[in-house]
Amino acid sequence: MSLARFKDLCVDVGSPSVMTSFWGNVLGLTAPADNPEVLVGDRPEKTIWINRVPEPRTVKQRVHFDVHTHSIEELERLGASVQSPITEQQYWAVMTDPEGGEFCGFVREKVPEYRLVELSVDSAEPESQARWWAGLVGGDVGHEPDKPWYWLENVPGLPFPYWTFAPVPEPKTVKNRIHWDVTADDLQPLLAAGATLLRPKDDTIGWHVCADPEGNEFCVFLPPVAEESDGEA
Repeated sequence: MSLARFKDLCVDVGSPSVMTSFWGNVLGLTAPADNPEVLVGDRPEKTIWINRVPEPRTVKQRVHFDVHTHSIEELERLGASVQSPITEQQYWAVMTDPEGGEFCGFVREKVPEYRLVELSVDSAEPESQARWWAGLVGGDVGHEPDKPWYWLENVPGLPFPYWTFAPVPEPKTVKNRIHWDVTADDLQPLLAAGATLLRPKDDTIGWHVCADPEGNEFCVFLPPVAEESDGEA
């Protein structure tokens, strides 16, 4: 039985209006008129919260989106820039969004309405990370013997096909600008499994901020009854 369930995604930005428009067009999501800094789709799990933060992007993002597109030129027209083009050895283009955040574009003949194909996370130990998250949110761990990355698929509630963990040599140094939220019945089993509590729910925020074994931030939302029990413990 899973300890948590995927809820939604969050993106830290400097200019919410620009980035909401950009990611809405890239991913096939829309911003409601009464809440212009959130993107929604046909399922709650496709929600992406666009959060204004004071700090600019300073290093390569350890969490990025991989997206379907009709063409790289289409992404450029929306405001993206090419960092590394498609080649015979690399069948995707590494792009940057209007604020310099990396993402990857995969050209397809047929592009679905919702165009997020996977969430990619840089990792020191991809297999350990994939298996740890599978223990929390369920799903199957995938791996090809000749490839260095691992992935999760068939994760309950996950609105995109894959959640990938790829090896990188550099350590995590700053807060991720993209993170995910989960719901859970109880916080303690997540902490017992190896999550770290960075900030508990307080008068300012209605969720618990945690980190996985490699320091990737994620937020945990508990039902009211569980919150009351947690407060009494």
